[in-house]
Formats: sequence, C-alpha cells, structure tokens
Amino acid sequence: MSETLVWSILIPLLGAIVTFWFNPRWVAAIGLAFSLATGSFALWIAYAIGRDGRLLHELGGWGAPLGIDLYADGLSAFMLATNGLVGILISAAAYLYFEPNGDGTGHAQERRAFWPLWLFLWSALNLAYVSSDAFNLYIAVELIGLAGVALIVITGRHDAMVAAMRYLLVALLGSLSYLLGVAMLYGEFHTLDLRLMAELSAEAESSLVLWVSLALISVGLMVKTALFPLHFWLPPAHSSAAAPVSALLSALVVKATFYLLLRLWFGVFSDQMTVTFGQVFGVLATMAIIGGSVQAILQRRLKMMVAYSTVAHIGYLFLLLPLTIPFRGSDTAAWNFDGFSGGIYHLLSHALAKSAMFLAAGIVIMSMGNDRLRNLRGMAHQLPLTTFAFGLAGVSLMGLPPSGGFVAKWFMINAAIESGQWWWAIVLLVGGLLTAVYVFLVLRYAFLPVHPPHFRSPPRRLEFVALTLALLSLVIGFRAVEAFDLLEAGTPFLNAPGGSEGP
Repeated sequence: MSETLVWSILIPLLGAIVTFWFNPRWVAAIGLAFSLATGSFALWIAYAIGRDGRLLHELGGWGAPLGIDLYADGLSAFMLATNGLVGILISAAAYLYFEPNGDGTGHAQERRAFWPLWLFLWSALNLAYVSSDAFNLYIAVELIGLAGVALIVITGRHDAMVAAMRYLLVALLGSLSYLLGVAMLYGEFHTLDLRLMAELSAEAESSLVLWVSLALISVGLMVKTALFPLHFWLPPAHSSAAAPVSALLSALVVKATFYLLLRLWFGVFSDQMTVTFGQVFGVLATMAIIGGSVQAILQRRLKMMVAYSTVAHIGYLFLLLPLTIPFRGSDTAAWNFDGFSGGIYHLLSHALAKSAMFLAAGIVIMSMGNDRLRNLRGMAHQLPLTTFAFGLAGVSLMGLPPSGGFVAKWFMINAAIESGQWWWAIVLLVGGLLTAVYVFLVLRYAFLPVHPPHFRSPPRRLEFVALTLALLSLVIGFRAVEAFDLLEAGTPFLNAPGGSEGP
C-alpha cells in the first residue's frame, strides 16, 4: 500500500512527459486523462489514510537517516485530496478554455504548453506533500516555482512576461533562504528527515542556530506564500495569467509552501512556537486580511480584484498560528484543534471558491473582451450561470452559512473566544464584511440593465465547471466531520505547541 505514495508522484510526471512528446491534436485529451487518474489516485490515498492511518515508504528499501522516506498522514492526505478534487475540475475547465476555434486556430500555443507544465506542477505538489526529507522539499519547492512561472508566460503577453520574471526572482530568493535554513538544521541535527529532526529538537535545548534557521526558513517560505507585506509579486502574476492558470496558482500553489511552514513550525520548531511568535504572525495575518481586502475593493479590473482577495485570504491561513499555539492564561489544552482544523478547512474552502472566481473572470474576458468592472453591465443577463457561480463563491469567502467558509470561520472564532483572544474573532468578522463589499460591488455592476456591445457566448460546459466548484465550496459545509477526522489520522505532528502530543 505504501507504494501508492510513489505513484502519486510518478503518474502526473509520466503524464507531463507523454503530453510533451505526443501529437498536439491529442495533447488536451491525454492531459485530461492523466489529470483524472492523478486526482482519483490522490482521493484514494486520502481514503486509505483516513481508514488505516499514516503511510511510510522507504525508497529503495533504505529508510532515514541513510535513505529517503515518503511519508503521509492525515494532513498530507487532506492536501493531496484538495489537489485531487480541485485539480480534476480545473483540468476540465482548461480542456474547455483552451479549446480551438472552429478553424483549428486559437489557444494553440497555450493548449500545447499547458498540459505538460500543469502535470509537472502537480507532480511537484504531490512530492511536497509526501516527502519527509528537507532537501527533497527544497527540490519540490523549486519545481513548483519554475512550473508556475512557465504557466504564467504561456499567453505570451508582455504583462505576463514581466509578472512572471518578478515571480521567478522572488521564488529564487525564497528558495535560497529556505535552503540556507535547511543547511543550518543539517549542521545541528546531522539528518534531513523531518520526523527525526522533530524528535531531536524536542530533546535539544533552544539555541541560536535553531532561531536563525527558523527565521531563514520562515521568511523564505513566507515570500513564496505571499504573506503581507511580501505579497507584491502575487496580484500581477495571478491576474495576468490565463484563467485556469490563475485558478491553479491561487487555489493550490500558494498553499504548498504554507503546508511546509506548518510541517516545520509544528514539527521541527515546536519548542520555538511561543505566544509572542503566534501573536506576531497574527498581526501580519490581520494586515493581510485588511490590506488585501481594501486593495481588492479599490480595483477596477475583476481578475486583479480576485488576486488581491487571495492576498487577504492567505491572511486567514496564517491566523491559524495564534489560534493553535496555547495562549497564556487560557483554559484550553496545549493544542487547540479548533483553531488548527478551522484554518486548514478554510484552505479547502478558499481553493474551491477562488478557482470558481478566477474561472468566472476568465469566462467574462472570453465573452466580453475585458474584465473592467464598468463593462460588466448586463453580465447577469448574458452570463447567468457565471454570475451565479461568482456569487456562490463569494458566499463561501464571506463565511456565510452553510458554506465551507462558514464552518472554517466558526471554528476559528470559537478557538479565539475559548482561548481568550477575542480580538482575532473581530478580525475574522471584519474580514468577512470587507469581502462582502467587493463581492457585492461586482454583482452591482453585473445586474445593471445594460447589454454589452460586444458579446461572444462562452462554452456552456465551462460555465458549469465554474458553477460546480462554487457549489462544492458550499456543499463541504455539510461534510466537515469527515475532513476533521482525516486531519487527525496518523497524529500529524510529533510535538504540538506546548510540548504535548499532537491531535
């Protein structure tokens, strides 16, 4: 059974190779087939881990510390399942979005390049979620960044080239910072296996080396995750890419480095997770939520608005930190599972809702020629399914019941109140109100009774894919119990904050 972890990496990698060499006429169909196989395989792994617990595979029969382990627990399975579910639907959207015109032209270059790059990116994402080796994680992070940059530039537009170059430089600097931190950890513990590092760090005293490596790794991965104020590269990169690529970047790519931060913070650096550390990141998260939301409100282009919304909702993810670390004077246990599970569930809800929003924005551009808000008049009449999908996705981002966003924020607010940190509950509520402002701003234009002068009907099936993603962001609000049970499978962290065992 443990060999399935290897295949979760090899299947999309094989798909990338096949789609690169195969006849361009069939590349989209082959790419979609490999996407379905990869996503289905990831969902099967999540089911198996939820049923049986963690999986461990020693590559070549040599385990750590001499060899390299592939390891997956409930958190890994949750991320793999998120990739699988969202990845399948975005692949279906890409198949329709890059469909050629009747004369065989249109999107030919994008269609040819998208599938091998996307499957290569998917392989790297899965590697990040199942690898237990810190250097292998560096390789995964580099591959994710390079594939993401290449996907941005497939449109060939000048703005995409500039945004991708900025993204590339930032990604390289972030990777270098991470690698320096890993080198310091290796010098301290003489191993690269994260689980062994966690055991050794729990027995060792806190030292300057650990704090410096924590700073280097945190800054490097924060840059790649685009936490405020290191987010400057994200809005132009996400807004200038093709719609399926924007959906991938926002829904999946930025979450991978956040996952790595959780692995390292609550594993290797568990003793350094102090109240002060958590509160500092709570402040940064608040700045992201407020600043990103205000910037989204000020935008006059739909895709740029959705991109700044991603900046804001990355802040919700980092708010997990102060809500999980035991707060002084609180009566909660050392590990606040409500705060942790709420933050992770927001990751899934955001992935579904934001991919729906970016696909909706792509449909608007395809149909109306541009995404300026003032030109969205008549959108509700001409594109009712797309408008409905955008509105439903907004419901989840606002955190209204019965959506997945509501469940996530409910657990986070509950964790804030129970731990005596009521100010984070206010931040969550204010963030929801600000999200409502820019969502209703779009809907206000969409329902104005003016018909667009130039309109081209989009593929109806593409609208249904966006609507499916938006509906799923609501449906998961009814099925949160299974997801929380999965998160607990295999005790994701050896050492929870405060020195007790993890969930």
